[in-house]
Amino acid sequence: MTAQRHKDLIAGRFSSLKVSHGVCLPDSSLEQPWTLESYRSVGGYRALEQVLEGKVDPAGIIDTLKISNIRGRGGAGFPVGVKWSFMPRQSDVQKYVVCNSDEGEPGTCKDRDIMRLNPHALIEGMAIGGYVMGATVGYNYIRGEFHEPYDVMEEAIREAREAGLLGRNILGSGFDFELHNHLGAGAYICGEETALLNSLEGKKGEPRFKPPFPAAFGLYGKPTTINNTESFASVPAIIRGDGNWMDGQWFRGLGVENSGGVKIFSVTGHVDRPGNYEVRMGMPFRELLEMAGGVWKGRRLKAVIPGGSSVPVMPAENILAANMDYSSLQEHGSALGAGSVIVMDETTDMVEVLERIAKFYYEESCGQCTPCREGTGWLYRIIRRINDGRGTPGDLDTLLDVANRIEGRTICALGDAAAWPVQSFLKHFRGEFEDKINRAAHSDVA
Repeated sequence: MTAQRHKDLIAGRFSSLKVSHGVCLPDSSLEQPWTLESYRSVGGYRALEQVLEGKVDPAGIIDTLKISNIRGRGGAGFPVGVKWSFMPRQSDVQKYVVCNSDEGEPGTCKDRDIMRLNPHALIEGMAIGGYVMGATVGYNYIRGEFHEPYDVMEEAIREAREAGLLGRNILGSGFDFELHNHLGAGAYICGEETALLNSLEGKKGEPRFKPPFPAAFGLYGKPTTINNTESFASVPAIIRGDGNWMDGQWFRGLGVENSGGVKIFSVTGHVDRPGNYEVRMGMPFRELLEMAGGVWKGRRLKAVIPGGSSVPVMPAENILAANMDYSSLQEHGSALGAGSVIVMDETTDMVEVLERIAKFYYEESCGQCTPCREGTGWLYRIIRRINDGRGTPGDLDTLLDVANRIEGRTICALGDAAAWPVQSFLKHFRGEFEDKINRAAHSDVA
């Protein structure tokens, strides 16, 4: 990976990358932000050094994370500090920390940028997590198609290891922590944490029944904590605070109640400046849309999927009244998810969009659960039939019936992810589906 290649990436495709506080994404003024030297120049690894010098105890770090109100950035939104506190405290048991960088949700591209532009923040966050939870080994599970981020992470780990920031007896502290990157094989289901663990163990990537939960029985049957890339990469900045060490209130104050800190939103679709935007949680959607240049070609906004393809779609009037945080989006009928904002203009054919989404979940179902294995196929085939002009009047009721029979009846959340788009598209845009069915009926009569 050449320096010029990364310069081209920053100057070109990521010219729309906006950073308000630089928690996970690097300052654009840095010439080579992915290097150890560059990361050190902005305070990188100072948090780890303070921790290993004994100036900060593990319980204090967990308390700071709880105060900061950082919630998991992978989609579920579970409080990070609470999750870390679940790890058993006994010191004679092998424990693991695992980073979920298997970024496969359609519309999501934030974790890729963290790894390719600010990899040392992720490494430092995982090392701190290992120290706090008593884990000596970490794995970063990377999406199979992410060859470039994998290469950058490999180089960053090499730099950290040579600098004594990874490996045995880190900085003379007596703490050992080794970190490994693992490249997946492109299976969306491995973004589910227990399917990811099975994949790491060399098994088929299928979700496990819970309980037992990974904190008790995780990788190789040992206690394991799994967090998203953005979650781990946020930890060093939270510990450093804004001039005050361990100031969780500083991070909390950047957001709103129930949604602390800043968040990377991947804005894609019909906007003038698609890209990743790291902004305060709770920002009005209108402001985020304006940062992304507004709806392209001067068109009107029709709908937005605010958290990745698995969350309910929102018509323009709903999203324009919402803020980008967990509570507000839930109140307006959707969810924050991974912060993957898919913008659709007034020309969008919602039946075509739902067909694409349904095909994705049909193809990515692991097939373990009957409702998901069979139901996703039925959803896709019925929607495709409607879009092809072969729909029948009873199809919409059948779609809802199938979606309702999938929701809540599978081992993992992929079944819900397949059902929610169908339910929400029909709730808000049923007329478009009915129009295609009616045109098909009139065509047959003619």
